[in-house]
Amino acid sequence: MARAQAQEPAGRGADSAVVSSRPMSTLAGKTIATVGSGVMAEAMIVGLLNGRLVEPAQIVASHPRAERRAALSAAYGIRTVASNVDAVAGADVVILGVKPQMLARVGREIGPHLGAQQLVVSILAGPTSAALVAALGHDRVVRGMPNTPARIGAGMTVWYATPATTAEQRAQAKALLAALGAELEVEDEKWVAMATAVSGTGPTYVFLVMEALIDAAVHLGFPRHIAHDLVIQTLEGSTRFAKQSGDHPAVLRNMVTSPGGTSAAALHALESGRLRTVLSEAVWAAFRRTVELGDQLEEQLGANGASGAGGSSSASGSSGAKAGPSGSGGAGGATAGPGAAPRGTARGAEPADPR
Repeated sequence: MARAQAQEPAGRGADSAVVSSRPMSTLAGKTIATVGSGVMAEAMIVGLLNGRLVEPAQIVASHPRAERRAALSAAYGIRTVASNVDAVAGADVVILGVKPQMLARVGREIGPHLGAQQLVVSILAGPTSAALVAALGHDRVVRGMPNTPARIGAGMTVWYATPATTAEQRAQAKALLAALGAELEVEDEKWVAMATAVSGTGPTYVFLVMEALIDAAVHLGFPRHIAHDLVIQTLEGSTRFAKQSGDHPAVLRNMVTSPGGTSAAALHALESGRLRTVLSEAVWAAFRRTVELGDQLEEQLGANGASGAGGSSSASGSSGAKAGPSGSGGAGGATAGPGAAPRGTARGAEPADPR
């Protein structure tokens, strides 16, 4: 379909043509505050600025260390403050990026200063929406679960919004989390816990496989730097091929598995080592731990029955946490399924929360 051409206003020359037809961002004119401005919050700042969703003047970041505040301000031209309360004052959207164990203290600090119309977007690993609502005394909350590649704008974030959030606020959350890469909103919060075990923890599995393949290549006789490049490019190319083809991984695997060939021999060794079962067990272990952490935080904060944090009978997903792979590799209740480079990282960033 051809794009409609802008009509030139009468009495004006061609040099006065429309400068940009970019749709107005849902964050236009909004103030964004980051509380706990570590690496993931910084990645979101980078994505917002690179995507031109907001201007630097619309962002305020809080951090207790002066050198970190200076680094963020110098790198991105944003305003920084030492006080979390000062950061959230007047903000339309508050990005919560503190460590999970600091949630109760930070909640007591900023909760009384949150207005009814403010949206809080949590990118903490573990706390459920019930725990967040209880800690903050505020029910307009989004719980997001990004992963490590979000630091370069290539992440995967699964998120859930409490019923108290408005359609406009959910659109704002979508724009914010899209700054980290791909994003998916779910209606059942249990899927966020499930995603924590798959996409949230997933880079851990990939990095371990990457490390093992590099070590195997070194054992064969390759210098380590060559082994590294071979493995990285193979994983990246295979992932891009799988994404672009749209074929099932089994179809792609069969394409390169000749009878009696090297791939067939390698696959036999992997299957004999129970690779599929081990991976399934790892995902379920991560899921159970996610549920445990969420339940512990809810208990500590007295979050049971917190208003506005509904969406499923158990926000943390504990109703399915007992299931798991059997000796044959079954996955219990796992049949449910989900419905430009950053500018760099400012120095002094804190390490990401472990997933």
